[in-house]
Amino acid sequence: MNIPRWPLATDREMELLKEVIDSLQWGGFHEMVERFERDFAAYQHCRHGVSCANGTVAIEMALEAAGIGPGDEVIVPAISFISTATAVSRVGATPVFVDIEPYSFNMDPDRAAAAIGPRTKAIVPVHFGGPLADMDRLMKLAADRGLMLFEDAAHAHGSEWNGRRAGSLGVAGTFSFQNSKVMTAGEGGILTANDDGIAARARAIANQGRREGEGWFHHFTLGTNYRITALQAAVLIAQLERLPEQIRLRMENACRLRAATADVGGLTWQAVPFQVNVNSYYLLLGRIDAAKFGMTRDEFHAAITEREIPCTPFYPHVLYQNPLYQKGACRVEPCPVSEACIHDAFWLPHRVLMGAEETTMEIASVILKLQRR
Repeated sequence: MNIPRWPLATDREMELLKEVIDSLQWGGFHEMVERFERDFAAYQHCRHGVSCANGTVAIEMALEAAGIGPGDEVIVPAISFISTATAVSRVGATPVFVDIEPYSFNMDPDRAAAAIGPRTKAIVPVHFGGPLADMDRLMKLAADRGLMLFEDAAHAHGSEWNGRRAGSLGVAGTFSFQNSKVMTAGEGGILTANDDGIAARARAIANQGRREGEGWFHHFTLGTNYRITALQAAVLIAQLERLPEQIRLRMENACRLRAATADVGGLTWQAVPFQVNVNSYYLLLGRIDAAKFGMTRDEFHAAITEREIPCTPFYPHVLYQNPLYQKGACRVEPCPVSEACIHDAFWLPHRVLMGAEETTMEIASVILKLQRR
């Protein structure tokens, strides 16, 4: 299988890194950091970008900048990486776990609505795998109930909902640049916002409570140091330049693969709403109905990885089944879909969709042969 490796770098990263190394400022106050923040925010249709150490602290920073804290509840999906929930806990609030939709893998707006209580202050949908959660319904729900809506867009760089890019639809959006992401500097994150106040408070948090235009030793609020380095920013500028073409390639190959396997009984790919006109395809997700497919998800996973196609058999448990949250400090709504996905869902990483058309069709052929067993 000629599946590209990841991360992918070119001479462009080296060119920009050399520019930083040749300067006398490698840290977070190099012009390269400001340039990256400006370019990425504009690409995501936002006025502001506040870079930070990783996607985890980006969520914490967003919640803290919005005043979320002790006594508040924040609705999060039961299926996500742990950061979506621990960010809520680390600002002193309580995560409320709700179910996902059966095939979109995104937060179910009906379950979110049912979970709203007197202490609920915010909703944090995750754009899982790349396609945005149902933002029409979630934005209306938040507006109708007086709640703040934050987008965990760690999977959704460049993804769009009716022409609006991820991170621009809520109070703030947060992105990750961890090693596996479709844009990466190994680590890193960013908060995007169109709200001037949220952006200013987030920047103060990330920069030790300073205010723009004030002195280096003047600290006005309780902050910390979340800054990225100019070296990371240089890599991310190069990564951003290639992102649109890489998204186009992944979308084309995903379309080919899904079409070629459309008649495979018992295999259901992630449902992508028609409003998602651009999809980063960070993950290609699916579910296996063992009775119709002829093998279980675990058997499928073993067979496909044996053929050197990278595949992950989903999460081993839902978020609230982690030891951390089994101790309490959360509220759990019924999540039957999330719990079912643990046993029958899987994902292929985005690099599977970055090869030639022949590679994509070879992967499709493997899946077709497995189903015919």
